[in-house]
Amino acid sequence: MDNAALLAGVPGVEDDLRAVELRLSEALTPDDPFLAQVANHLAKAGGKRLRPVLALASARAGGADVTADVIDGAVAVELVHQGSLYHDDVMDSADLRHGVESANRRWGNLVAILTGDFLLAKASEMAAALGSEIAALLASTIARMCEGQVRELSDAFNVARTESNYLLSIEGKTAALWSASCRTGALTAGLARDEVEAFTAFGRSFGMVFQVCDDVLDVIGTDEQLGKPAGNDLMEGVYTLPVLRTLADPAIGGELRDLLGGPLGLPERDKAREIVRNGAGVEEALAEASRHAAEATDALRGIPGEAAATLSALPERLVARHQR
Repeated sequence: MDNAALLAGVPGVEDDLRAVELRLSEALTPDDPFLAQVANHLAKAGGKRLRPVLALASARAGGADVTADVIDGAVAVELVHQGSLYHDDVMDSADLRHGVESANRRWGNLVAILTGDFLLAKASEMAAALGSEIAALLASTIARMCEGQVRELSDAFNVARTESNYLLSIEGKTAALWSASCRTGALTAGLARDEVEAFTAFGRSFGMVFQVCDDVLDVIGTDEQLGKPAGNDLMEGVYTLPVLRTLADPAIGGELRDLLGGPLGLPERDKAREIVRNGAGVEEALAEASRHAAEATDALRGIPGEAAATLSALPERLVARHQR
């Protein structure tokens, strides 16, 4: 999903995002020139800035003005995301991110890890300046992201991975930051407590939608669409919801199970993707995404205004883009 989809119907967010980019550039300019080069590598490569846009859109949809604190909160959640990308690429031994050479590929794992640590530290510094509640929120979010990632790693190459473990993993590694992004925007904008909780719930459900759809795209998408090699989850032994649903299919699950459980070559990866695409696993995963999309819509039902209505409709629009 690109920024245009999120910006539609939320007046002012496009201008807000330009302010975020300027503040992000300041945060990514440490005194050391080499660290500045590495820290800016992925930020300059692009990315959708979905998390800061969610923070901005939550403030706007709540009817609040976007102040310097809202901008800083949006930058802080983007810094958490950026830091996690450097660490993810090391764990995945990734060569590409956003269509460019990954930091670990260009400069090595040690540099990539330390740069990720630097970005998380900068996020924490900005959060601390926004007050104890925001600081605690980002700290707990980073912890939940780590827990979700460890849960995923513990299930690597496990063909008996359960759906409940999968859902708990993505709730931590992805939905936690989406939820925190919306909550940060609502808190820094000074929204009423019930509105803060509504946007927090919306972000959590939207994050679940996003990750399930992203996992579907890893099966049905192309390298160009993903900005990285398609089918990488299968290569890494990360068996996501469309794969788990296919494994549970008595008609074709056995054929897929025979391929999985260990490292794959490219022919085996392509065969596994074909089996999943030809079964009902993709559609069933998208049905699960639709359930979370409905929860996201319900979360904002009590928030008045066109902007909130537009925002609440986005999760189901994302699901529809992936349906065949």
